[in-house]
Amino acid sequence: MTDTVRVWDPLVRIFHWALVAAFAIAWLTADELQPLHEIAGYIVAGLIAFRVLWGVLGTRYARFTQFLRGPATTARYLSETLHGREARYIGHNPAGAVMIVAMLLTLSGTAFTGWLIADPARQAFLPDLPPIVASAQADEDEYGERGGEREDAIEELHEVFANLMLLLVALHLGGVAFASLRHRENLARAMVTGSKRAPEPGDVD
Repeated sequence: MTDTVRVWDPLVRIFHWALVAAFAIAWLTADELQPLHEIAGYIVAGLIAFRVLWGVLGTRYARFTQFLRGPATTARYLSETLHGREARYIGHNPAGAVMIVAMLLTLSGTAFTGWLIADPARQAFLPDLPPIVASAQADEDEYGERGGEREDAIEELHEVFANLMLLLVALHLGGVAFASLRHRENLARAMVTGSKRAPEPGDVD
């Protein structure tokens, strides 16, 4: 029987699949079931906050310091992948690490803009884009028009973040499938069981 090693702790696995479910619900309920859409968005925001905290305080393979690599290491890994000689990583590989950061940032932007849209009054804390110095005698209609333009811009940005997240999800799934085939292990199953094949010569632990 092939030896295995525990890599993903229960909290990392729960986070991963809960985030999948919450984002899917948020996407499917957009413009249809707004209350459920907002609840899913708040769950996404809470999960992101947890992952950032767990990335600092969590178990070995959950920590950002364990899997985040510098630009040179990441570029070298991508080059080796193109030539079919990339090393197998027990934790996240450098490309996967970049994807994690990209997805967390994109989801943060999606959640934040959604939070602003949920209550337009919150947008008052944002600076005008582009900056506008309103005079004390500004016309109320003009002010309302500026506010409407800003709200429309935030809604568009929210959609951009959501669509970008869909693209990242597609790339993530492709990367998981590719790495699973290349290294002969089911990475999706590993995120369920928490275990992967034990390190072999040449693997990066």
